[in-house]
Amino acid sequence: MPYRTAPKIELTARIRKIIEEMARQRSTEYRLVVRASLILAMADGAGNHELGRTQNLDRGTVRYWRARWIAVSPKLTSTAASEISDEDLRALVLTGLSDLPRGGTPPTFTAEEIVQIIAVACEEPAKSERPLSHWTPAELADEVSKRKLVASISPSSVARFLKSGRSQTASD
Repeated sequence: MPYRTAPKIELTARIRKIIEEMARQRSTEYRLVVRASLILAMADGAGNHELGRTQNLDRGTVRYWRARWIAVSPKLTSTAASEISDEDLRALVLTGLSDLPRGGTPPTFTAEEIVQIIAVACEEPAKSERPLSHWTPAELADEVSKRKLVASISPSSVARFLKSGRSQTASD
């Protein structure tokens, strides 16, 4: 059975120059250097199987980036033909080589709720009629739930918010 050939990738001179610079630049992230090198090799006619072997990548990864580049290529080509600056074109190429946003669960607490939790932590526990000298995460979680600032919250979440709110500077 004959092998199917991968779709050819065409690069304009401006786009090729930008990708070559990205592939050589020491300050570029490694993942972007690998992807830029892949695109250049694809444009030079390398197949998925060959690239997977030489770049030590899974062929599925190579196929994915070929398909991604083919999807963004028409926009890049039309933009490169216009009077766009090299910096703006580089930003578009970088977008084409970057990861897509990933899904995930939305944050459980809003920034406003976190600020309110920290504000309660800054109050004296005696003001809330708590016989404590300092807030514990469990007591603070109970207090913010009692005040209905949030529907429910675990002590570990309270501790995480308080820990992230600490100053990052070294003490003198």
